[in-house]
Amino acid sequence: MSKIPDSELILNSDGSVYHLNLLPEDLSDTVINVGDPDRVSMVSKFFQQIELKKQKREFVTHTGTYKGKRITVLSTGIGTDNIDIVYNELDALVNIDLKKREIKKGLSSLNLIRIGTSGSLQTDIPVDSFVFSKYGLGLDGLLNFYRLKNNETETGLIEAFRKHYPNLGILPQSYLASCSSKLEKSISTGMHKGITASCSGFYAPQGRVLRYELARPDFIQSLHSFKYKDERITNFEMETGAMYGLASILGHHCCSVNAIVANRITNEHTHKGEETMNQMIELVLDRIAAM
Repeated sequence: MSKIPDSELILNSDGSVYHLNLLPEDLSDTVINVGDPDRVSMVSKFFQQIELKKQKREFVTHTGTYKGKRITVLSTGIGTDNIDIVYNELDALVNIDLKKREIKKGLSSLNLIRIGTSGSLQTDIPVDSFVFSKYGLGLDGLLNFYRLKNNETETGLIEAFRKHYPNLGILPQSYLASCSSKLEKSISTGMHKGITASCSGFYAPQGRVLRYELARPDFIQSLHSFKYKDERITNFEMETGAMYGLASILGHHCCSVNAIVANRITNEHTHKGEETMNQMIELVLDRIAAM
């Protein structure tokens, strides 16, 4: 088996993966991803025990125990470019022998669960509600660098969306991947479900207007109005599409749960964001512990 060159898999002097600064033993097989580094402690404060705390750049990691379940919480920072780093390095920690620089013969699957915030794109999904993403729709272009294989359902969805919202030669080609059915059964009960779109930025890429004109002024309405069979776009943020795509390629279980902090159709914004986030964190932790 050929070794992976130093230039392709960069390690720190202690043998940890380059950006995350983690060793294989630091990681649980269940990883909660949050965007904001400060949100890691919002999750780990619920742990009965914290065995590890590490930080490098915006990547903060706590590993501990919640109701007998060992869980890692890791911040990704904002955006799908960071997801590219985080998910590849998480996969390397479990599926590559870092000392030999060889892919392991027996591959492992992680449970990767995003806990984040998001904007609603439907009037019946109010602020302070929870959305479970059945599908991640990437508008950022990251997965165009990979070979993502879609099943029949996914192919129908993404072809319908590309027809509904063509890139006009100025935007990246959109892509789509599904959540883990195992995690959907364990975590999604009582939540809104649908397609989560992931954008490449926060302002113009999410249809916000400040001191400029939008190249696609119909953006919000186009996402709001898309329907394919029983599916619609429920919300948008900046990470889920890449998470689902990379998890699919690498063979991991992945899901994304978002607290709605704004409704872009009704122009409402939450007034109790921290309270809502704490409620969602505890709910998800309880469901992880019961898996």
